[in-house]
Amino acid sequence: MARIGEAAAPVTARDALARGRLRASLIPDLLVEARRIANTVISGWHGRRKKGVGENFWQFRPYVEGEAIARIDWRRSARDDQHTYVRDREWEAAHTVWLWADPSPSMLYKSAQASVSKESRALVLVLALAELLSRSGERIAWPGLSDPFTARNGAERLAAILAQANDVPSRPELLSVRRFSDVVIASDFLDPVEETMEWLDVLARHGVRAHLIEVADPAEETFPYAGRTEFVDPETRQKVTAGRAETFGDEYRRLYLARRETLISWSTRLGWSYTVSHTDRLASELLVRVHMALSGNAGHIAGGRG
Repeated sequence: MARIGEAAAPVTARDALARGRLRASLIPDLLVEARRIANTVISGWHGRRKKGVGENFWQFRPYVEGEAIARIDWRRSARDDQHTYVRDREWEAAHTVWLWADPSPSMLYKSAQASVSKESRALVLVLALAELLSRSGERIAWPGLSDPFTARNGAERLAAILAQANDVPSRPELLSVRRFSDVVIASDFLDPVEETMEWLDVLARHGVRAHLIEVADPAEETFPYAGRTEFVDPETRQKVTAGRAETFGDEYRRLYLARRETLISWSTRLGWSYTVSHTDRLASELLVRVHMALSGNAGHIAGGRG
């Protein structure tokens, strides 16, 4: 059920091909769902703005010695005896947002309490974000599969790329992600915390802002098992049989939540956002929170039951 503390077995070519075919079969329906969800939140979505070279007024601010005299707004300055003001203009610049959903076997997990698998939820969220970002004129990309591109049908293009990819890297190389970019990563983050931090450390060193979305099945969080139960690790295929599964519940929940809290604390120190999406809840709830984080309206966002 989980892979905490376990080393993953190598993925064979047959495994990769099977996963690729499964993903390709899911993509059309997931794209439809992603667009439906995007439409529910589109009214509150706006492209990010910042000051720069452009045509639209941004703000007045006090003149700083050394700036070009031509930038002074003399009409505004005439209304203040103590300050000289500069007129800043707005720059609506296309911004690159890298999107990635974890393709690991553990993401296929779906308990009886959940409405969708973790993989389906992660892909829907990423495609919905691609739809919103593309409509706003942002550049999007998938590390290891595509270069940044701008297109009104960005979600459709990204879906086509995913459907045609037989081997999606389990952990893509992130060196190509440069400063002033955003990265959205949807995963269950069940790998050892140290490995996750080591993988993402390159983003921190490059000054990239990351938004981590932990996709969680309710059964993984609550551990509702009792009696004789066999657990199968989806990564290593190792099996463990518990005679009385309920005796492991407290310790399991402690370790599971400690992993999350460690990642939340680490993300907060870096100025990143960390959001939890439960697969028994609506994806649109999570999408609103991630939108706030991408817009810079929130720092650390931990999801209660989102």
